[in-house]
Amino acid sequence: MNIALLNERITFQKNSVVVDSIGNHKNEWADYFTCSAYAAMPNRQQSEKQAAGVTVSDDNLNFTVRYCSELACIDNTHYRVVFRDENYNITSIDRMNYQNKSLKIVCTKERRNE
Repeated sequence: MNIALLNERITFQKNSVVVDSIGNHKNEWADYFTCSAYAAMPNRQQSEKQAAGVTVSDDNLNFTVRYCSELACIDNTHYRVVFRDENYNITSIDRMNYQNKSLKIVCTKERRNE
């Protein structure tokens, strides 16, 4: 692995349930781990899709990070990636032949309703 390619900073956030002062349960994202990564677009073509009658861009990114003990337990249901102040949902995680050298994380951009 060429370390010089890991020139972007990404943050992994973990989803957890928080109880407020009156006993309500609420999901919140908290920063879990920050590391260097290589970010790449899987296909060079910009694609669009229809969602609820609105045309939205289909933004996908692949992140490659070095393997470490903090990232050994991540999955696609409890974690997400923050890259350049944008949230990305993890679609899949490729363990790269289980050699414990690198992880390839396939993500899609989270759509925000504003």
